[in-house]
Amino acid sequence: MNGEPRGSAILWIELWHGLLVLALLVCLVPLRILDPWGLILGALFMGVNFLLLGYGVRWLLGPFAARGRVRAGIFLLFMKFVLFLGLLSALLLRIQLEAGSFAVGVSSLLIAIIMERVWASQREGG
Repeated sequence: MNGEPRGSAILWIELWHGLLVLALLVCLVPLRILDPWGLILGALFMGVNFLLLGYGVRWLLGPFAARGRVRAGIFLLFMKFVLFLGLLSALLLRIQLEAGSFAVGVSSLLIAIIMERVWASQREGG
């Protein structure tokens, strides 16, 4: 690492994730390969979950975490938990989605993480 704050890595991953999902929407949805709502909901589910987890852990366990930041970190992790359980129960009980498109939306975050790490290593010169 070149001294880059960890929070900016989270934002870069989210940016890559958004661009990847946008590319999938533009390229594969018109060909009827993917359902747009399943793709978007899967991507939003993982994107928001990752953002809340990343900042929640960062604020909770940061080396210079002030009292207010610890409380904010606990709140973000609690919101992540509520979001995860709420959306999971909604998916299992009420919402009918095309499972393949949802899985592609969920998996796009993993690809975005790999893309960000490859790009960061290229920036660092190695």
